[in-house]
Amino acid sequence: MANRSCKRAVLVGPNRPIEIWDRPVPSPGAGEVLARVEMSGVCGTDVHFWRGEVAMPGPVVLGHEGIAVVEEVGPGAAADYAGVPIARGDRIYWQPMRACHRCYACTILRDFSMCESGFAPIMRNAAEPTAASYSEYSLIPEGMAFFRVPDDTPSAAVIAFGCAMPTILQGVDRIGGIAVGSDVVIQGCGPVGLAGVMVASLGGARRVIVTGAPAKRLAMAKRLGATHTIDMDEVKSADDRIARVLDITDGRRADVVLEAAGAIPAFPEGLQMVAKGGRYLTIGLWSAPGTVPVEPRFINNNNLRIFGSALSQPGHLHAALQVARKYHREYAMADVITHRFSLDASQSALEAVARLETVKAVITPGA
Repeated sequence: MANRSCKRAVLVGPNRPIEIWDRPVPSPGAGEVLARVEMSGVCGTDVHFWRGEVAMPGPVVLGHEGIAVVEEVGPGAAADYAGVPIARGDRIYWQPMRACHRCYACTILRDFSMCESGFAPIMRNAAEPTAASYSEYSLIPEGMAFFRVPDDTPSAAVIAFGCAMPTILQGVDRIGGIAVGSDVVIQGCGPVGLAGVMVASLGGARRVIVTGAPAKRLAMAKRLGATHTIDMDEVKSADDRIARVLDITDGRRADVVLEAAGAIPAFPEGLQMVAKGGRYLTIGLWSAPGTVPVEPRFINNNNLRIFGSALSQPGHLHAALQVARKYHREYAMADVITHRFSLDASQSALEAVARLETVKAVITPGA
C-alpha cells in the first residue's frame, strides 16, 4: 500500500501529556509482519513509564500488550513462532521483546526475558516503524515472537490478561508450580494478581486468598476463583491482614504467596503469610526503589524459599493463548475489561489506570 500512515500514542517525556503522532508505515521486510492493531492493553507498567518511575528513552510509542490483524506478511514470515501458518486477516498476539541470542542471559542462562537488548525494538524513536501497540499499525520485526490467535478465541479474553497471564505463568514455572490442595495468598488484585488467582484455581489450590483493593477488583477475583478476599480499604493494618490469613488457614499460613502488588510494604507483610517450607514469589516489573527490614531467622528457621520473576518468555505467551482458548467462557475472561478508550484518549486511559478506576483498560485504535 503506497502512502500509508498511522497514528500512534507517543510518550515524549516523563509526566508530560501523551502526544498523537501520524507517521508513514512501510511494507514489511524479510521476516517481518505488518498488522493493524485491534486492541491494546493498558498495563500498569505503561503508567510507570509515563510517570518516570521506570526510565524510558523518549520519545517512544507506548504499549506492549496487543492483538492485531495481519495486513501484510514479509518474505519468510509465513508462519508464527509455533509453526502455525499465517495469512492476511489472521489475528496475532506478540511478545514485546526480541531475544538477541548473543548475551549471557540468552545463551548461558537461557532466560530470554532477561535479554540485555530485548526491549530495543519497542524503545526506538517514535518517528520510526514500531512494534508497540498504542498505534494503528504495528510492524513486528524478525525475531520477535508472535502467535496466531485461534479463531474460537475472543481477542478480549486474551488481552484482558495481556502481559499479566504470561508473567504469572513464568513465575509459577520458576517456583515449581502450585500443588493440588495447597493454600495460596495473592497480594494485589490488578491484572497480574487476577491472573494469579485464575492460575492458582486451575492448579487445584484449596484456598485462594486475595489481599488488595478496590472492592470491584476483589469482586472480579472472586469470579476468577478466589475463595477469600481481604479488602485493604477495610482491613488497614498489616498485622490484622496477617491474622486473617492465619485464621483462614487454620493457623498454618499459606504454602505459596504471590506478591503482585508492586509495593514495598507488601514484601515484609507477605513473608509473614508464608507457611513453614513455603514459597514466596515477588512478580512483575517493579518500579518502586527502596528497602525493608526482614528477619533472616524467620526465613531460615522456617525453610522459606524466596523467588523473583520479571516479565515472561515466548512460550508463556503461547501458553496464555491456550488458557484463554480453553477457559474464556468458564471464567468470563473478557469481563475483566471494564474500560475502553480510543487511541486519541490514551492519556485518559493512563490516568484512569493510575487512579485505580479500572479493572482492566484497553485502547482500541480503530475506534
